[in-house]
Amino acid sequence: MDFAYSPKSLELAERLKAFMAEHVLPANRAFHEEHAAGRYPLGIVNDLKARARAAGLWNMFLPSLKDDEPGTRLSNLDYAPLAEIMGRVHWSSEVFNSNPPDTGNMELLHMFGTPEQREQWLKPLLNGEIRSLFSMTEPDVASSDATNIATSIRRDGDDYVINGRKWFSSAGFHPLCRLAIVMGITDPSEETRVHRRQSMILVPLDTPGVHIVRDLPILNYRMPDGICEIVYDDVRVPASNLLGAEGDGFALAQARLGPGRIHHCMRAIGQCELALELMCDRALQRVAFGKVLTDYANVQDDIAESRLEIDMARLLTLRAAWMIDTLGNRAANVEVSAIKLVAARTLQKVTDRAMQVFGGMGLTNDTPLAFLFTWGRAMRYFDGPDEVHLRAVARREIKAAKAEINRTEPYLTRGWIPPR
Repeated sequence: MDFAYSPKSLELAERLKAFMAEHVLPANRAFHEEHAAGRYPLGIVNDLKARARAAGLWNMFLPSLKDDEPGTRLSNLDYAPLAEIMGRVHWSSEVFNSNPPDTGNMELLHMFGTPEQREQWLKPLLNGEIRSLFSMTEPDVASSDATNIATSIRRDGDDYVINGRKWFSSAGFHPLCRLAIVMGITDPSEETRVHRRQSMILVPLDTPGVHIVRDLPILNYRMPDGICEIVYDDVRVPASNLLGAEGDGFALAQARLGPGRIHHCMRAIGQCELALELMCDRALQRVAFGKVLTDYANVQDDIAESRLEIDMARLLTLRAAWMIDTLGNRAANVEVSAIKLVAARTLQKVTDRAMQVFGGMGLTNDTPLAFLFTWGRAMRYFDGPDEVHLRAVARREIKAAKAEINRTEPYLTRGWIPPR
């Protein structure tokens, strides 16, 4: 295994750092002021997007770009340090057209879209002209088991009719959001192969019957582009809007989630690094009981534990990225599960320590720590809760043990009597 970044990745990382320092960070306060006022800072973001594309920092997440598609072709391994850099400012990924949920939706359209679907939806997404959302999770069922999904996608002549309620559909309140990719049941009679009941379909958001009900805060924080609850009420779209074939919904979801999960983890590592830097800076300047905080052993321990945990999480992320690049998404599914769990937990732990060092200020929006802690907690749900990923890891371990039952027998020392 070689986790070294290529010269191309290192060169792009330096350019990206310079772009963040020159353009993104100076706009950070204005972005948050606009968000706090209830507006999406579209002007700020669009100006930065134009600059980023001109600088060649565009669509860096998609390794399979075609020659006529705008962007920078990078392996998952080479993309990792760039995602870390973008993760440090949580809204900045959109500047480089490398933001969820559009990245996953672009992957789906890239892999499974028809030429007409690609022309209508993928092209403007790749150009950063529109945004999209992904409608999978439902409030009335345990969506961690996708076979529970209840939204119906019923064929009616040359159309499909969609009925259901979804939530945690990110980006629905973005002013440029135009498309929903909806997952639902097309074959409710399929009882034996439950993973063949679901399909995905493309739904323009201006279709009659699409109702965005509300914007959901996470731990009382409202995301700038919204986390939406959406009702699909007799929504009728042409049959040509089906993505892939009927019954392929579960397979499409798995294809989308692999890269999407690891991209979240890459950004989370960058957020951990920021939290650690904030903790160190604060501890070097804060005086309590006659000493700076870095003189106290417990603060030193928190700093050291954080460094070790971040580095371990990064190595797990890079291994998963390397496996996707070399063996494919399916072969890396357990590794992706492992890092999805570890990255979220690490982000929460490191941020919690940093908040403690900041004291009361760490609870406010004067620093990014409160958001990072909130996001770390949310990461333990989206793209599969911790329990699902633990189960995936455990299943592989148990399968290996069953294949070589009693493999530990030679290590046992029954009857051994220790010397007196």
